Amino acid sequence: MVEPRYTVKALDGSTWDAFAALVERNNGIFGGCWCMGFHPDEPKGVAQKRAAKEQRVREGNAHAALVFEGEDCVGWCQFGVPDEVPRIKSRAAYEKGRTASPDWRIACCYVGKGHRRKGVATAALAGALDLIAGLGGGSVEGYPEGADSVPAGFLFNGALSTYEKLGFTRDRQIGKHRWVMTRVVEAKTLADAGLRPRSPRPRR
Repeated sequence: MVEPRYTVKALDGSTWDAFAALVERNNGIFGGCWCMGFHPDEPKGVAQKRAAKEQRVREGNAHAALVFEGEDCVGWCQFGVPDEVPRIKSRAAYEKGRTASPDWRIACCYVGKGHRRKGVATAALAGALDLIAGLGGGSVEGYPEGADSVPAGFLFNGALSTYEKLGFTRDRQIGKHRWVMTRVVEAKTLADAGLRPRSPRPRR
């Protein structure tokens, strides 16, 4: 599913600078979010958000699949266990229909200006699923909207069509255009993934 011109890498200490460069090229993302909006501890102030995000990344408490074109990071798909990214959109409606919690959530999906509608979002989501497989797999939820209903720059959780392309199914609607999408990801073996399975965390 990943375009040949793109490569996908995990967000960690070794890729932080490339991630930060993309954020800085795009005004901090939505005026300075620094992809902290879905975490439970978003501080006030752009500098504080940047520092908090970097700390989370270097401590292993923030996850994302970064899409690279050459040496440049051009987009990402954030994911995490529920207590890592609890602040999802349409939360009240989500809770009304919830019968179980997923093992993983897809949170922020972002593509830099000049790279949208070129396959970056698909590469990012596919990369996130691959990383999840390497971390033990499990049930995955995302909360996308229809691309024809929301401007591309504001599809915080990605587009419905992207999720459907990658095997997600619609579970229930929680907003005018927003759906809960679900999929189960099989675990990779350690030899295939080159990663350690993540220890289970309490679900929310």
